[in-house]
Amino acid sequence: MSELLEPPVGVEQVRLRLAEVRRRITAAGGDPDRVEVVAVTKGFTAAAVSAALAAGLRAVGENYAQELLAKAAALSAAGVFWHFLGAVQRRKAPHLAPVVAFWQSLCRVEEGEAVARHAPGARAFVEVSLSDLPGRRGVPMDGAAPLVERLRGLGLQVEGLMAVGPPGGPEQARPGFRALSQLRRQLGLSQLSAGMTDDLEVAVQEGSTMVRVGRALFGPRPSQ
Repeated sequence: MSELLEPPVGVEQVRLRLAEVRRRITAAGGDPDRVEVVAVTKGFTAAAVSAALAAGLRAVGENYAQELLAKAAALSAAGVFWHFLGAVQRRKAPHLAPVVAFWQSLCRVEEGEAVARHAPGARAFVEVSLSDLPGRRGVPMDGAAPLVERLRGLGLQVEGLMAVGPPGGPEQARPGFRALSQLRRQLGLSQLSAGMTDDLEVAVQEGSTMVRVGRALFGPRPSQ
């Protein structure tokens, strides 16, 4: 992982860009008061988190434990609602547990066990794979329901499903997002975290309640 860089935009630009993200949500038929925007600051310094806070966002997503912990330490009393979006490593879980408010990416029982051990009753999503490409995280669609039950049995508050759209244009993501939304309703879950900068309209149209946005707020991300 390369050294973190300062975001190329300032607070006022983030405010304007957030307004544009909310306009896109509205244009897609969503309610910007009901579709939560998670600011993804991967690759940037804590200045990106500060800009998000100043723009009125509180939910901040991070993929890497080391980055999240460093930014949380730099902004110790800032009131950030941290969403962890990456793979949960057992050795990192004890350090993340006091900081993370929402574990968005559980796709194995072992990850749930690590979270439950160090953060009993934590709020979580099950990450579902919408692609069979190597390296893509997520439980297969037909494995989501059993995993939800296993994680609930560990005492976790499983509130929804999460997914990353497959490669290609936004429309390539529509069938998967639609199936995921149907599955969420079947399982009686309240949340669906789907849609990023390029495909958030499709996600909102298919029922997403949460979008994870980085480039649309902060500009191009540094190479990792």
